[in-house]
Amino acid sequence: MSVPQANRVTEQLTRAGQAIEHDSFAIIDAEAGPHRYRAEQWPIVRRMIHANADFEFNGLTDFHPDAVAAGIAAIRRGGTPVVADVEMICSGLSAPRLAHFGMATHQFISDADVIAAAQAEDSTRAVQAMRKAHRLGLLQGAIVGIGNAPTALIELVRLIREEGVRPALVIGMPVGFVSAAESKDLMAAQAEVPWIVIRGRKGGSTLVVAALHALLALAEAAERAPA
Repeated sequence: MSVPQANRVTEQLTRAGQAIEHDSFAIIDAEAGPHRYRAEQWPIVRRMIHANADFEFNGLTDFHPDAVAAGIAAIRRGGTPVVADVEMICSGLSAPRLAHFGMATHQFISDADVIAAAQAEDSTRAVQAMRKAHRLGLLQGAIVGIGNAPTALIELVRLIREEGVRPALVIGMPVGFVSAAESKDLMAAQAEVPWIVIRGRKGGSTLVVAALHALLALAEAAERAPA
């Protein structure tokens, strides 16, 4: 589905800004040409390309069959937490867009108890931050965005498999050279929780933000659609 002009909350705030964004999307559509994505998936891939002008995400981005529907449903439900691996994702998300759906962000990477646990167990802060989110009950039904730390995604897969954690959607896009590609393959190999991943080494927090903003726009469009 394409995002209609009727969107207000998830659009740019000025007509000039809206025109630039819409023109950019039109250029991406034209240059990308035919693609394998379903109609509801393409707005997410397109916004990711828009975020960094890299057309390789047309192909590298992969979706669980239920990912988009699950993400839209979680957003429209209202109050769904967004759990991130790093503060950059929380800072990058539009506060007014989140507020429209009653959503709040959470990240624990720099918490003193997370650092202490990582040092004591010789693990990573990202692992301990996911465990803290689980202890606080924030992962169940959440949208989880991971753009920096492969170990966070690996730990989340473990929590799904071994402890029955069930986020509404996982946007798994950690970037890097050590375990990044492998962590996304692990996520995509499980079927219990819907996911969106970028295959290979590429990724990053900016792309998680782009994917979430696209989902927020799709949720607003669904909200405005005739019953």
